[in-house]
Amino acid sequence: MVPTFPASRPSKITLAAASVALCLVLRYFHRRKGTYAALFGDPAKLAQRVKSREEDYDFDEYDVVIVGGGTAGCVLASRISEDPNIRVLLLEAGSSSIQNPFAIIPASYSKLMRSKHDWNLQTVSQANAGSKARYWPRAKLLGGCTCMNAMIFHIGAPEDYDEWVLLQKGQEGASQWAFKEFDKYIRKFEKFTPSPEYPLVDASLRGKSGPVHTGYGYASYGTKQFIEACANAGIPAVPDLNTHKGTMGVSKVMTYITPQGRRCTAEYAYLTAEVLARPNLKVITNAHVTRILFDKSGATPRAVGVEFTQKDRETFRVKARKEVVVSAGAVHSPHILMLSGVGPADHLKEHGIPVIADLPGVGSHLMDHVVIDLNIMDKSKSGLSHLKGETFLDGLKLMRELFTYRLTGRGALTTNIAETIAFVRSTDPKLFSPEQYPADHIDDKTSGPGAPDIELFFSPMGYLKHGQGKLRPGHYFSLHGVLLRPTSTGTIRLKSRNPEDPPEIDPKYLSTQNDVATLVRAARLLTRILHTEPLASMVDPAGAEDAALDHTFHDLDDAAVADAIRRKAETLYHPACTARMAPKEDGGVVDPFLRVHGIPNLRVVDASVFPTIVSGHTAAPVLAVAEKAAELIVAAVRSAH
Repeated sequence: MVPTFPASRPSKITLAAASVALCLVLRYFHRRKGTYAALFGDPAKLAQRVKSREEDYDFDEYDVVIVGGGTAGCVLASRISEDPNIRVLLLEAGSSSIQNPFAIIPASYSKLMRSKHDWNLQTVSQANAGSKARYWPRAKLLGGCTCMNAMIFHIGAPEDYDEWVLLQKGQEGASQWAFKEFDKYIRKFEKFTPSPEYPLVDASLRGKSGPVHTGYGYASYGTKQFIEACANAGIPAVPDLNTHKGTMGVSKVMTYITPQGRRCTAEYAYLTAEVLARPNLKVITNAHVTRILFDKSGATPRAVGVEFTQKDRETFRVKARKEVVVSAGAVHSPHILMLSGVGPADHLKEHGIPVIADLPGVGSHLMDHVVIDLNIMDKSKSGLSHLKGETFLDGLKLMRELFTYRLTGRGALTTNIAETIAFVRSTDPKLFSPEQYPADHIDDKTSGPGAPDIELFFSPMGYLKHGQGKLRPGHYFSLHGVLLRPTSTGTIRLKSRNPEDPPEIDPKYLSTQNDVATLVRAARLLTRILHTEPLASMVDPAGAEDAALDHTFHDLDDAAVADAIRRKAETLYHPACTARMAPKEDGGVVDPFLRVHGIPNLRVVDASVFPTIVSGHTAAPVLAVAEKAAELIVAAVRSAH
């Protein structure tokens, strides 16, 4: 978890100083609004109201209706509507993020957490992770979680996609997901901006003309120290973690950032004013989809429309002449499918929902990346704790940073917080000697010999509980360990048949010993790097007296480390695999063309279709999946004309 600007209790003077600067920035963005909001549609004009009787309505018609305007939905709407003969409607439960400063300034995204722009979800109590529920932030905005994440551009390991092919067990179209085929969709969305600070990056291996900007934001002093310490601990420094050469090693994070220092969200990249002006594309915001509508008169059901409500609870319906595409994310896509009668039949019957298609895989096989955070007092005082504005001096520094960002698009506010990242294998004998770490204590769950199962990263500040916890005012940095290949899988289930009720989320964190053992190794490696120069010189010994910090973590035995991991475990915001691309008999929900089994004109396009979770961050794979899916959908619609 990597938020900034967390909740804290600064003085009134500090709050005043920070508020003045923030108000000036907000005023600046407010003045720039113009007519962008006018480009979004009025549902009363683009859809038909549902009247008093069920049969008393008419549809407004579209060729393709897209449910969810998040990361994938923005891609789909833009790419499919490039064909002027295909009429597209995009439905988004939230509003536009395009002029929201917290979705613009890279470092400020945690201000969106627990706001009206967040679904503010909670898991059920996690029996194997401290018996506590976990907060799951999910953005309720056009652009989805690209508005509210750490902006890490990472594609995973090439072997991940080859593994996806194997999991299809020979289904038609499986080979198109192999990395050698899929890599072109990664390059298709990317527009890389080289930096003179990172001259070893081979720009020929990066995308050049896509809509999504990638590049480099701010690098704090500790970033270089972490990279050197990793190298000295046996993790090689590499210039680029996103090529066919693989993702092993340590590097400065590449982020979704424009040359002007703006966060590049999926909305910003794909739903430009020019795209929104297309006569064949309509976007309705604040549209809460309640169910997909089906025609069951034929041999197989067909998706024929979508029902949604607005803020005033008024209900509307639209007709999909060709396809309905669900792209609401790994939590809400299975939720909407089940509300519509597509899912485990027994579960649907429990809630009185008529079964359209009995697919036990809907909402099953939930996977997520678990992270643990180690907070350390920073002797160098070089970090970015001042961005929290916890003291009067920090408030003044924050004002300076805001003005710098406003005038130049540079400075500390372009940090993504998780500035440096490393990928390793828990079975690497160079990092984990067989004498101390026997090979039979961990099962290798990686996607291939060149793929990782542990991620490490460095942040130039400390934080607790997604920024909701409190550390004493001071200077901190933090190290983080991530379980990339969990063997624990969970579920998304209905709480009720009421679409207003959030789903029940149970990731079943750390329910296997293999997951805990892997994270123990990650923690051991983190503490070894912490005590390796030059990072070791940043550690302030005074932090050992603070029980909220982790200076003495290396002194714990394995059992105590495992207990601490269960308490500390949090989401890295990467839920996936809840509508998997796999054969139906293996719990699959969609085929290699992303069509729902048994309903050929209903597709799912988002992280829920991942056959298994990637060995890294999920935004880039989702963008590429959506680019691929748009081609599939356009081809299908054209062939049907």
